[in-house]
Amino acid sequence: MITAATKTQDRLLQVILAPQITEKATFIADKHQQIAFKVRTDATKPEIKAAVELVFKVEVASVSVINVAGKVKRAGRRTGKRSDWKKAYVSLKPGQEINFAAGE
Repeated sequence: MITAATKTQDRLLQVILAPQITEKATFIADKHQQIAFKVRTDATKPEIKAAVELVFKVEVASVSVINVAGKVKRAGRRTGKRSDWKKAYVSLKPGQEINFAAGE
């Protein structure tokens, strides 16, 4: 029997697509204690908060979301557009930490 709780948990496990490990994301993590994630384009702030708390077992203070527009690229005469995507900056409560190098 599939309940609403299992549907919700399955949805939360699909919200986070990948962590953003870039120079800017590392700088923000060190300076502001925020972690950047690539998330689904239809994800909401409460869903992102619940997903991070569920997956990484940490407490989230706040979530900021940015819609990133896909770039227009050319290959010879043809032009194309990369897909739009969504980025979430997650602020953790003091004393909380996510370490991707440890393989959590």
